[in-house]
This record gives sequence, structure tokens and C-alpha cells, in this order.
Amino acid sequence: MKTRIDNIDENIYNIKTETRYLKKGIGISEDVVRLISKEKEEPDWVLDIRLKALKTFNELNNPDWGPELTELDINKIATYIKPETKKQMTWDDVPEDIRNVFDKLGIPEAEKQSLAGVGAQYDSEAVYHNLSEKVEKLGVIYTDFDTAIKEYPELVKKYFSKAVPLNDHKYIALHYALFSGGSFIYVPKGVKLDIPLQSYFRLNAPGAGQFEHTLIVVDEGAELQFIEGCSAPGYNELNIHAGCVELFVNDDAYLRFSTIENWSKNMLNLNTKKCFVGKNGKIEWIMGSFGSKVSMLYPLSVLNGENATCEFTAISFAGKGQNLDTGLKVIHNAKNTSTVVNSKSISKDGGICTFRSDAWVKKNAKNSKLNLNCESLMLDSESRSDTIPVNRLETDEVTFAHEATIGKISDKAIFYLMSRGLSEEEAKALIVRGFAEPISKSFPVEYAVEMNRLINLELEGTIG
Repeated sequence: MKTRIDNIDENIYNIKTETRYLKKGIGISEDVVRLISKEKEEPDWVLDIRLKALKTFNELNNPDWGPELTELDINKIATYIKPETKKQMTWDDVPEDIRNVFDKLGIPEAEKQSLAGVGAQYDSEAVYHNLSEKVEKLGVIYTDFDTAIKEYPELVKKYFSKAVPLNDHKYIALHYALFSGGSFIYVPKGVKLDIPLQSYFRLNAPGAGQFEHTLIVVDEGAELQFIEGCSAPGYNELNIHAGCVELFVNDDAYLRFSTIENWSKNMLNLNTKKCFVGKNGKIEWIMGSFGSKVSMLYPLSVLNGENATCEFTAISFAGKGQNLDTGLKVIHNAKNTSTVVNSKSISKDGGICTFRSDAWVKKNAKNSKLNLNCESLMLDSESRSDTIPVNRLETDEVTFAHEATIGKISDKAIFYLMSRGLSEEEAKALIVRGFAEPISKSFPVEYAVEMNRLINLELEGTIG
């Protein structure tokens, strides 16, 4: 059993391979932006977005709240790394060193057993993408984002940057200037997929950044489950992840978006996610935040149609030297909309967990319902946990409940379990697993071996 969270770095997620690349861009400048666009053979309209985003990034300041970001010098980051391979359609064609990493993470095996399609990104580019023939015949589009720009330009134009504008904040502007890779999914009207799709993002290089863009459209009456996995080996150099997720759940549609972010503890994770939900539509977020030196992530759901629903289930774990600042935002913009939030966090060895929520119920969102519940468990006196809710209710015709509990691990509970024959370490582990279980069981671990391994490692690492 691993007895320190530091030891979590000594596992399969910490696989390191020599970085071999064809092209590399350092920092952010017009030359780097043009290099990326040229390598991808992009149309002018995409380059125009990149250049506008570059200007916006230079004009905006760092956020004046939340974790400190001044240590980031973007001009020292390798912001574009093109691997020494093209995208492949079979795992056997992926270079052996890259394939071995994904093999150890369990991605090819998960695809064989329980996934309808898989995309795999290594540093800045997709190295593998495949969709089952059965799903493809239904008209489902699932490809990497660079390919989507070339093969489905009108569909991409209709939705790209429409959920998350490039001036939303400084690091989304950085994303739009440098974005590379990611996934594009379109599920046609009425098509209901009962087997998930999964994309896995691996940042291998030290001192590097990853800026993938994920765009998913679930059309009217359609259903989709999507799994997103992320990891990186640990280095002494600072890495940055500034991805973007844009989701569109149309009328009577359903999307379950599951994420496990297991970045290394030298990572600044500055991710942005947003979803528009139509009439009778439902977005279900299931999120796990692990690793990362700093995380700032607050998915936004905009409930635009009557009876639209948002369910948000999340867990985060912060150990020594980690500051995980996470939460959610939701806008109720129609009648009879509802939001249910169930969030838990664990902190130890001086780790900091912060949960922020911003719930806005507009005047026209009568008869809306919101139920927000967040629980925090601190395993020692050095750790910290905060809950920072912001609630804006513009109508009295709303049902609203917010409950937050923050506490330390119970000495009485430990004593009781020890009196039943458990060691102190075993007692603590049992309490932590029991605390996390209602959240962790929501993850589709039966479809993603990597997720199951990660949760077990983190829970084992809570002792000491």
C-alpha cells in the first residue's frame, strides 16, 4: 500500500519517454501562431481567430482572485510540439514508444471491451483516432478537431467559439491562439448511443503546454456518453494545460460528460468548459480533479430551454503543494429548469481545496429548482478547505437549497475502527473511501481502466 501522496508519482501515470518531434514552437508570438496554422494547413478564417486571440491575450491581465499564477512565464513554455508520427487508425501503426504509454494506461484494452470509439492525443497532436463501423453507420461524426476543420468546415464554423468566446478570460484567449488537437463529435437527431466514446490526452514533454479543443453537438432527441482522460508524467519544469470544451445539448437531448484529470504536480491546469442546453435537454457532468500544482476549473451550464436539467457530480483531492480551485457555474434562463450539485473534496499535507459556485436564476426562470451540496474532508490540521458560493436569484418563484460541510477526519471514528481490529492507517483509509464512494461510483470505471486505477491510487495515498 502506498502511504504518501508523493508516492503516487511512482506509478504507471509517471511513464517518461524521450520527446521526439518534427516541429516545436516556444512561447506565444505571431510567428508561433502562424507556424501552428501552417503546419495544420488551416483556412484563413481559423488563422484570423488565432491572431485575434493573440491580441486579446496580450491585452488581458491575470485574474486577481484565486490561486497565484505569476510564476508562469509563457515564453519559456513549449507551446506546440508535433510528434514524430501522423494520426493512425490502428494501434499497431502508432510508434512503439507512444503506443507503450497508452498500453500501460489501459486505453487500447478499454476500447476493445467497452468503447464505441477512441481518440488519443500525445503532446500537441492526435496520434490515434477510430470509430466503430456500427456507430459510424448511424451518421455519428467522431474525429480529431483538426480533421473536423478540414472535412466539416460549415458544421465547425456554426459552433466553434460560440459557447466560449475568445475574450472570456486571459487563458481562453491563450487557448484560441495556440489550440491544437482535441475532439469533434456530432450525434445526429434521434441517435442514442449506449456505448461511450472516449478521448485521452497525454502531455509527455517537460516544460510544455497542451491546448486541445473539444466540441460536441448532441442534436435533437440524441444521447451520448463521453469520457475524457488526462495525464502527464512529473517533471521539475512547469507545464500548463489550457484546454477548452464547448458542448451543445439540443432539445430533448442528453449528454453525460465524464472527466478524470490526473495531471502531474508541476502542472497549471487552467481549463474552460461550457454547455448550452435546450428544451427538455440534460447535461450531466461527472468530474475528478487529481494531480496538478494549481487547478482553476468551473464548468458553466446555460439552461436555455424549459425543463432543461444540469447534474454536477465532482470530487477533488489536494495533497502537499497543491491548490485545487474548482466548482461550477450555472445560468437558469427558462422556466422549470433544475440543477443538482453533489461535490466532495479531500485535502491533506497542507493541500488546499476550494469549491466556488455561481448560480444565476434569471427573472424568466420561474419554478426553477437548485440543490447544491458540497462536503469537504481535511485529513490533518495543516490542510485547508473553503466553499465560496455566489447566488443570484432574480425571481421569488424558485426552490433553492445550498448546504456545505467542512470537517476533519474523526478521531472517534478512527478509535472505533481500531477497536474492531483495524490499524490506524487502515481505519483512515476506510473512512476516506467511504467519504468518496458516493461520488466515485458515478464514474464510468467499467469503461475506463485508467480512471479506476487513478481513484484507487489516490485513496491509497491518503495515509501518512
